[in-house]
Amino acid sequence: MRVHLAYGDGVLPIDLAADADVIEPRDPPRVDGPTQALREALRRPIAGPPLVNLVPPDGSIVVVISDSTRPAPNRLMLEALLDELGGNAASRMHVLVATGLHRPTRRDELDRMLGLDLRRQLRVINHDAHDESSLREIGQTSSGRPVLINRRYLDADVRITLGLIEPHFFAGFSGGAKLILPGLAGEASILRNHDAEMIGHPNARWGSLAGNPIHREQREAARLAGCEFSVNVTITGDGAITGIFAGALEAAHDAGCQAALQAAMQPVAEPYDVVITTNGGYPLDLNLYQAVKGMDAAAQIVRPGGHIVMAAECREGAGHGDFVHILREHETPGSMVRAIQDAPHVRGDQWQNQIFGRVLASATVHLRADGLTDDEVRAAHCVPCSDVARRTHELVGDSGRTCVLPRGPFTIPYIAAQARSATDRQTPTAQPQ
Repeated sequence: MRVHLAYGDGVLPIDLAADADVIEPRDPPRVDGPTQALREALRRPIAGPPLVNLVPPDGSIVVVISDSTRPAPNRLMLEALLDELGGNAASRMHVLVATGLHRPTRRDELDRMLGLDLRRQLRVINHDAHDESSLREIGQTSSGRPVLINRRYLDADVRITLGLIEPHFFAGFSGGAKLILPGLAGEASILRNHDAEMIGHPNARWGSLAGNPIHREQREAARLAGCEFSVNVTITGDGAITGIFAGALEAAHDAGCQAALQAAMQPVAEPYDVVITTNGGYPLDLNLYQAVKGMDAAAQIVRPGGHIVMAAECREGAGHGDFVHILREHETPGSMVRAIQDAPHVRGDQWQNQIFGRVLASATVHLRADGLTDDEVRAAHCVPCSDVARRTHELVGDSGRTCVLPRGPFTIPYIAAQARSATDRQTPTAQPQ
């Protein structure tokens, strides 16, 4: 059986035994005429007034978009927005790239994301979480964590967020309030939102919103900051829009999460000996830091002590910030996780290390990554793998069970026996334990 794994800008074909299980999201039909459908969504939002009713003729506008790590259809959404607003909207608009603590989005990436003409037409600015002069503290969350947000966003007359809803391994789903925290937040706010206690909470997981302290705090920050209008979309593996959810931020996001959950949730009968996974191809698999998401998706259905075979291009290497430093400071994944949990202060990227360590403690990770050397793979506590199919055959033997997640973290697999009820599997307010 031939399976195509999402890898870089293309696919990685592999041949597996016919009894391997292949699990992918159940994508709904593509939206016909997405440009017109976007404009209709702006005129007939899920909640709240139409967009044009919220934008004064001479008011300043800030539009927030995802950075280069998300395959969001930013150009389509921005073009629909400009067409709907008409007049001199572009001259009154700044576009903020919600980088959080990620590196700035490069000009060539912006050209790819927006198109050269649109990028030149608009004033596009990368958010900088480290620049205190660009931030303002606007209060605290219910847990007492400070909320620092981009000043330009706060000072605009109209704030609009454009997001992509996909499963997220500790925030439940992307999109919505995540465009504001961590997207436009200061470093101190992001570090507190992603600290070891929050990441270790049992409800900080795939597809879980209710009871998820990370999601709750992100919404509290968004309420403090304000947002006049939000547009979120769901997409297929090749980037086609399958759903548009526009209007008041929370109502629109909730509706989109429900649709994403129904597409992504996939039950399996029992754990597998080997799970092959990806990070959904570029841009999600641009580095090892991001690839942890696909590994964690596989970890949900691999048996204890089993094997995860990961295919992620990692064209930008291991990643940015402290992620690599923390990996190399510890001889074992267990010692890395314990050090993170016991540390008196939060370090940048430690949340990714914490989850990566949890995955590595549950299974051996074999990594195919053309952007990493074998030594770099070993330094990340993984096993180098040049041939995914051959490695899988070696690991499975005569009686092992294999599962493939060709689109990695776009799927939320779970063990059916661990689900509390059928209702829990159909609502983003509760996800299988």
